[in-house]
Amino acid sequence: MASKENRRITDVGTLKALAHPLRADLYRLLCVERVATASQLAEHVDEAVSLVSYHLRKLAEHGLIEEAEPQTGDARERWWQPASDGVSIRDEDFRGEPAKAAAHLAATRLFHDQRADRYRRYLDERPTWNPEWNAASMDNESLMRLTPAELTSFKQELLSLLRKYDEQGQAAEAAGETEGREHVALYMYGFPFRV
Repeated sequence: MASKENRRITDVGTLKALAHPLRADLYRLLCVERVATASQLAEHVDEAVSLVSYHLRKLAEHGLIEEAEPQTGDARERWWQPASDGVSIRDEDFRGEPAKAAAHLAATRLFHDQRADRYRRYLDERPTWNPEWNAASMDNESLMRLTPAELTSFKQELLSLLRKYDEQGQAAEAAGETEGREHVALYMYGFPFRV
């Protein structure tokens, strides 16, 4: 049974397993779909089912995903689900050793590039979304002067707000309120910089 908490990744092996471009895509898809087979996921990523199955097994070896209850009567199908509500990867867990820090940096860059690609895809597809979705979508840049403690507090408040809306959306969907509901990606970055 999947844990309702984020899994904190602290070891390089698990980080590298997730930081493979196809595996990161498959993990995100599984988080969105909640349960799926390799065949279903292969359609989304336009890859061979055998390749997708291989990468799903690698994610499972590191405890990132797990087998799910079968959703159909077909015993040949193997169903997968995320092993937790998500993952967290913190810089503090990969400092100190150059190899760990390099793995963390490479993973962070990959995840950022994939997020940027997803946003660019939305921009290209924006004309196909209705005016309500385009008005609701956001792209914001705020430049502030904060202390580390203030940024940490700000981050905690944003994450709390995010959880509130996620839980509200999941409850509505579970109650059958699916009309007008779409997947929404929210990417936030908060970091210091000097001019």
